[in-house]
Amino acid sequence: MIRSNIEKALIEELKVLGVRGPKVDLEHPTDQALGDYATNVALVYAKKIGANPIELAGKIVQGLKTRHFPEVEKITVAGFGFINFYLKPDFFEKEIKEILANEKFGQNNRLKKQKTIIEYTDPNPFKVFHIGHLMSNTIGEAFSRLFGWNGAEIKRACYQGDVGMHVAKAVYGIEKKSGQFWKEKFFGNTNSRVKFLGACYALGATLFESDKEAQKEIVELNKKIYEKSGSKINIIYNTGRKWSLDYFETIYKRLGTDFDFFFFESEMAEAGKQIVTDFLKQQIFAESDGAVVFKGESHGLHTRVFLNSQGLPTYEAKELGLAKAKYEKYNFDRSVVITANEQTEYFKVVMKAMEFVFPDLAPKIKHIPHGFLMLPTGKMSSRTGDVVAADDLISEVEARVGDKLADRHLSKKQKKAIAEMVAVAAIKFAILRQAPGKDVIFDTEKSVSFEGDSGPYLQYTAVRAKSVLKKGQAEGLVSTTRRPVGDLNILERLLYQFPEVVERAGQDLAPHYMVTYLLEVAAAFNSFYGSNKIIDAENAEMSGWRLALAEATHRVLANGLDILGMQVPEEM
Repeated sequence: MIRSNIEKALIEELKVLGVRGPKVDLEHPTDQALGDYATNVALVYAKKIGANPIELAGKIVQGLKTRHFPEVEKITVAGFGFINFYLKPDFFEKEIKEILANEKFGQNNRLKKQKTIIEYTDPNPFKVFHIGHLMSNTIGEAFSRLFGWNGAEIKRACYQGDVGMHVAKAVYGIEKKSGQFWKEKFFGNTNSRVKFLGACYALGATLFESDKEAQKEIVELNKKIYEKSGSKINIIYNTGRKWSLDYFETIYKRLGTDFDFFFFESEMAEAGKQIVTDFLKQQIFAESDGAVVFKGESHGLHTRVFLNSQGLPTYEAKELGLAKAKYEKYNFDRSVVITANEQTEYFKVVMKAMEFVFPDLAPKIKHIPHGFLMLPTGKMSSRTGDVVAADDLISEVEARVGDKLADRHLSKKQKKAIAEMVAVAAIKFAILRQAPGKDVIFDTEKSVSFEGDSGPYLQYTAVRAKSVLKKGQAEGLVSTTRRPVGDLNILERLLYQFPEVVERAGQDLAPHYMVTYLLEVAAAFNSFYGSNKIIDAENAEMSGWRLALAEATHRVLANGLDILGMQVPEEM
């Protein structure tokens, strides 16, 4: 790759000139007149070796000119000591050939043989799969694909809370509505069953806070669910759990996620309890008011309970059991856990405890927090029943997209398939366009725009590029990778950068780099499309090259969207 060759050469030249351990920052100038690559190394290191930045830049350039760069046309010094690199036109011709020859253009082996398990989404049975889970799923799926495109072996994992107080509250609510439960069991469908479970949870949660007797009964019920000690409760629990998991599968399918492993809290309880009990003897944990805690204050954190006063394992203890179970299931080199940022402090304590419990495993685990996905009306609450279901949001956006497709000459089935594909892309784009830790306020109108910064805009551009190819073929024209003499355009200067973006986004855990880049490519193609006659039977050579650029654009956009978990429709 030309970028790495230039970086290595710069490092070597800096060492020759007396710089110890140099690091090189190589960027693409926004102004084409400043070349294809630029670096500020002369400004960074001039003071350290007592040199003038412009003079140091000149010496670096002279040294670089003695090296072999067949792709570089010229190297210049600009401004206060910036070094600019201009690539030869035949370099871009070669890159377009590479794009067209390689369906998976952009893939690399940087993480080859690295075994990575990524945990994300993590919805809780008996509760609504809400837009917070949609946020986690979108980010986790993008990370999974980014790691895969960088050569890692990927396993997707989902950890689901099928025991705990939220389950006890839901089961309590079901008991209060037992007549409706049996009706749903024999006559209900997936949607009605899930709505029923949501209403039961909201009822149980409300009674837990408002009725002391109900609160006491729910606490007892929680213990019975753990112990599986009541036949009627077991039927309610097992039935409700299955309804939830079946429903979750329908959403995973819509979002394009296929998990390799499912882990459940109920399976981690005993393992987590045993780990805490064993390490209590080694004084990693301590007893406090009948519970077992990890004293985080001595590590600059806060104390958290790992076994409650009833001797039941908390989320924290089960998290230890989960780490062990993941490693036993898949001997990973890296484990990534994606949750809402409200769990950041919780994870800090758990990870600190893990350093003592599993010292070899803890360094391999990384928690990545994300912000909240909110509608303009604000946050949500599953306790009060005004939670925004992910399915409802997708369906609402799908309906808006359907309105835009109303005048298209497509069948109902085609319109529905396209609308869902575009709706998912609209939501995922809104989430991925910025760094994972930030909150997102979802604007439905902006998200479904076919023009401007949106997922549908990227899809529409890819479809447009494909349609140009079809029109060219209909007129007997095909892509040719021989570049005619002429000035380079922005599109040519962008397309070859795709592998760099894949690598950098994977290194920095930053899918938004990909979003930004794809928007630049789409804007460059649409400008190119508007200012050039691409299909021109009277100038087959020029037309062939422009068709090649359209084909390369489609491939880069399709591959980039695939990394982000979005599909490109055949038509729009």
